[in-house]
Amino acid sequence: MSLNDPQWGKRGRSGPPDLDEIWRNLNRRINELFGRSETVQPGPDDVPPRRTLPVGSAGLILALIAVIWLVSGSYIVDEGRRGVVTRFGKYTETTTPGLRWHLPFPIESVEVIDFSQVKTVEIGYRNGNPKSKIAKESLMLTDDENIIDLQFAVQYNLKSAPDYVFNTRKPEDIVFQVAATAMSEVIGRSQMDYALYEGRAQIAAETEKLMQAMLDRYGTGIYVQRVTLQNTQPPEQVQAAFDDAVKASQDRERQKNEGQAYANDVVPRARGMASRLLQEADGYNVSIVQKAEGDASRFRQILVEYSKAPAVTRERLYLDMMQSVLGNSSKVLLDQKAGGSNLLYLPLDQLLKQGLPTSAVAAPSMADSTRPGAPTPEASVTLDPARSRDLSRDRGASR
Repeated sequence: MSLNDPQWGKRGRSGPPDLDEIWRNLNRRINELFGRSETVQPGPDDVPPRRTLPVGSAGLILALIAVIWLVSGSYIVDEGRRGVVTRFGKYTETTTPGLRWHLPFPIESVEVIDFSQVKTVEIGYRNGNPKSKIAKESLMLTDDENIIDLQFAVQYNLKSAPDYVFNTRKPEDIVFQVAATAMSEVIGRSQMDYALYEGRAQIAAETEKLMQAMLDRYGTGIYVQRVTLQNTQPPEQVQAAFDDAVKASQDRERQKNEGQAYANDVVPRARGMASRLLQEADGYNVSIVQKAEGDASRFRQILVEYSKAPAVTRERLYLDMMQSVLGNSSKVLLDQKAGGSNLLYLPLDQLLKQGLPTSAVAAPSMADSTRPGAPTPEASVTLDPARSRDLSRDRGASR
């Protein structure tokens, strides 16, 4: 330290710093920065003059500061994001992806919001494992006053940046509370069996719709993408009893299906049989009526012919009746009173074709009955003496 130093003897002095001294040191350093030096050496008793900053250097510094301040207002919005610009805390605009600029702080500020990220809220479990249950969140009451254990997840993203920034605080908590409220309402309107089995997809869809309506009413700017039911079952305390009830219900349904299948098999057959019997009865009725009408018509015709020739008609009726009665008989009856001189040809070839034994034929002479080439009548005939004579004359005339 030089003896000419004006600060000699003042180093140990206590008290506030000298502002003039600080200002002089600042000016000196700025002058040294811009290449200027002092030429006048003050005397030991002279008070150094007060130095001021050159006007050109101050303007340059101010310009540099202004440029830095203006450049600080530039920002980049990535793809899938939006920038929310506020001026003195009031919403101004929403910027799209790209290089953007706003009035620097403290006039305007920007908050970049990610629109592409899909967030998930888990209700009733944590860390993606449905086995890690949280009973106070998962237990819900159904419409039939039963309790079910339900775990589900909600996936959501953003659809309105201003609403999300200005109307939402702790968005995950809001989504969690809205999801729990909506699911409790939907489950409270559903039966237990519907919630456990066939109604899972409908419950998820109704919950998603109700959640979106509530979030839009609150103006949160959140869009619900999907509600997924992870696990739906009765509480663990009644799981065994519920399994027994489900098994009994399945047995009941199985027996009902078996009974319905048996009814589907028996009832159509019974109806078909009844229809067939009715049709047969109708056919029998028609046939009997028609036969009776035919017999009546035939009787009237025969009556007309009988009135013309009673004897011939009576004999013809007798022969027709005997033919109809003895038509299926395998025996031939002969009248022995007419004598054994009449020659009768038996239809042995027809009898053999019918599989009838020849011993079933009764005749007065074996030689006459077995003559080859004898004609055979197709039906058994009983002959009176007058009829036998007529047949003999007919055969003689034919020979």
